[in-house]
Amino acid sequence: MNATSAFEKPQRLLSLDVLRGITIAFMILVNDNGDERHAYWVLKHAAWNGWTPTDLVFPTFLFVVGISLVFSTDSRLARGAQRSTLFFHALRRAVILFLLGLVVNGSPFFHLGTLRIYGVLQRIAICYFIASALYLIDRGAKSKIVIAAAALIGYWVIMRYIPVPGYGTPTVNIPLLSHDANWVAYIDRHIFPGRLYEGTRDPEGLLSDLPAVATTLIGVLTALWLRTARPLVTKFRGLLIAALVLLTCGRIWNIWFPINKKLWTSSYVLWAAGCSLLGLALCYWAVEIRQWKRGWTFPWLVFGSNAITAYVFSEVLASIIGSVRIHGQSLSRTFYSHTFAHIPDPAFGSLLYSLTYVAVCFIPVLILYRRKIFIKV
Repeated sequence: MNATSAFEKPQRLLSLDVLRGITIAFMILVNDNGDERHAYWVLKHAAWNGWTPTDLVFPTFLFVVGISLVFSTDSRLARGAQRSTLFFHALRRAVILFLLGLVVNGSPFFHLGTLRIYGVLQRIAICYFIASALYLIDRGAKSKIVIAAAALIGYWVIMRYIPVPGYGTPTVNIPLLSHDANWVAYIDRHIFPGRLYEGTRDPEGLLSDLPAVATTLIGVLTALWLRTARPLVTKFRGLLIAALVLLTCGRIWNIWFPINKKLWTSSYVLWAAGCSLLGLALCYWAVEIRQWKRGWTFPWLVFGSNAITAYVFSEVLASIIGSVRIHGQSLSRTFYSHTFAHIPDPAFGSLLYSLTYVAVCFIPVLILYRRKIFIKV
């Protein structure tokens, strides 16, 4: 790794940096509840079908990755870089990200026999590389629309109409989006060894990378819109219109193919992308149009400038304090039981623990930011 921004954009779009920072901070917040049983519902994933604000965090980060890679690639091409060079650069970054994901999954003990292959960083790596390769092949918008649409429709056809071996056809022999009797879970159990996050399936499973790539391509399309010479207000309106279109399409498709984060369904892709566009539009209006850049943007810029570093630190630290035992309890549980567990409202106590953990994770990236060190893979 070397010094520069994670998924950097040499031509800075400050509103995108802010959105990235908000996203990574919220990702850390929801991943580290003090007491999962009593956490506010907005800080927990939907049990299966449906969604909560927490379910929008990961797709928003992939959406941001898609935008960022366009700015970075265009800048490098403008400086004379060859497409073949950028292809191998993207491949290198993807491999390092994937390996970092394995390190996060294996920490702190690294038992290869139970190592989880899938994960958040692994999905980011795959989606980043595929979207980068597609953009290097053709920098136009039409091909991205066709590929994203084909991915979403193709995924729906697979999940809805193709029989799952040993179970049958969805809606005929088994329920649509059955917990374990679906193609995502089937491939998870039969293709890769090691541990699956939920035992019989994994929320970052191999097949569901297909619609996740579409999420990233929507980010690419958004970047192409933002890089036009149109007035700022026109771009802002375009973001809003696109958001409303995707939200509407997502809700309609939800009737036949339910919104489901753990399977990354096609309706979920559209719904989450619409919400991501709304978030970007709000940041764009505040920062680029209204020029509200001071004060409130600082913590988000700190997190956003070293987003991958902040995430890896939060996950490794959580693994360490979750593994250290004190009187039969983990260090994290011991700390919580002696502090925030005494707050009368357990949900509020859990939130305070989460906020404290976010503050702890803020410290190392603040030090890096102050020293102008921006780590990228």
